[in-house]
Parts: sequence; C-alpha cells; structure tokens
Amino acid sequence: MVYDARGPRVNVQFGLFPIVKHVHVSYDASMTLLIIVAAGAAGAFWWCLFEYVLHRWAFHELRGWGIGSREHLNHHVTSGWRFDAMILLAWLGVVLTGVGWGWAAGAVVSPAAGIGFGVGWIAGYFFYEYHHAMAHLRAPRNRWERWLRIHHFHHHFGHPLSNHGVTIPLWDHVFGTYEAPGVVSVPRRLAMVWLVDDNGEVRPEFAADYRLVGAATTDERQAGIDRARAFANLEPLP
Repeated sequence: MVYDARGPRVNVQFGLFPIVKHVHVSYDASMTLLIIVAAGAAGAFWWCLFEYVLHRWAFHELRGWGIGSREHLNHHVTSGWRFDAMILLAWLGVVLTGVGWGWAAGAVVSPAAGIGFGVGWIAGYFFYEYHHAMAHLRAPRNRWERWLRIHHFHHHFGHPLSNHGVTIPLWDHVFGTYEAPGVVSVPRRLAMVWLVDDNGEVRPEFAADYRLVGAATTDERQAGIDRARAFANLEPLP
C-alpha cells in the first residue's frame, strides 16, 4: 500500500508478481512432466524395435555364435523359462544401455527428455521380460495374454524365424516375419506346465488354440535332436 495526494493506492504490479511467478512455475513443471512422459513413451517404443532386432538378428540369425544367441537358442531347446545368472547379466546390460540412451537424449534434447527416454527404455524391457516369463510359467488371464501366448508359441513350435516381437507384432508386420498362427502343435515333452491337465492332455479351455503331439518322455538322442534343430532355427519334431 502506497499513499499519494489522492489517498491510499494498492501497488497492483507488486501484488500480481507472486501470482505470475506461481503460474510460470506451474507451467514449467507441467511442461517438464509432459516432456518426461512423452520421452518415456518414445523410449518404450524404441525398446520394442530393439526387442525385434535383438531377437531376430542377434539371437536367431547368429545361430549360436556369441553368448546371447547361444543362451537364447538353448531356451528354444527346452522351451522353458528359469531365473539364473544370465538373466541378471541381461538386466544389468539393459539398465546400463538405458542409462546410455538417457544420457544421449538428455544431451540432444533436454535433461527431462533424457530421464524419460532412459526410464521408458528400461520399463519397456522389463514389461517384455515379465510377460515373456509369464507366457512360459502361467496360463493367460485375458485376451491379450491369450494372443501373446499363441503368437509366441507359434514362434517356438511352428516357425522360429517368425513372430520375433513378443509383446507387439508391429515390427514383424514391418519386416515381413509375421505369421498368423492356427492351432499350435506342442510336443508333449516341451509342453508348458499350465497347458496340460493331470492326465497329460490339453486343458479344455485351451483346446481351441493348442494340440499336443508326440511322446511326453525324452532321452539323450531326442535331446540332441532338439538342440540341433533349435540351433538351426528349425521347429522341434513331435
């Protein structure tokens, strides 16, 4: 409040300054959050492309050359999933790569974009890792999970050089490796635990999507055949 010849007068400029400053700070915070969210979505999308690239060219096309390809094709030999030291190594590699992508995005765009992009990349990977593991370990709980399992197990048991995208089929369509699965034929010895009942047959709720073929038992000769075919990118025999 100031005084002049006309009496007391409010300093409007001084009174509005805190309001204007608050609005400016709120706008900056909103824009920062928006940048982080948008960059996070971009980072997750970037991971989806790398999921396809790694799965197809680094894991399958190398046919066992290098630790990543060898471990992945060993996964095809048994068509199972288990937690081990190699999983931890993969997690470490993905986190460090995400930090690298975040640093690059931060240098090119802004620190907020770097944070979002790096976190999005890492979150995209763990979303993939979780759902890939669950596909092998438990039954689907919704339509998307049902689709994911049929799509993925066609890759395992029908055509290992198709359907490389585990969580989305986008890049399979782009690069021409998408195949629409029919009924997936699963060798009994490689059947997922959630697929079969106590009598060793397909559970009724999955009978429209899968059928079991071959014998449930295996031996050293069959294991050798399974390994040779997996490393040749061929589907397992019944």
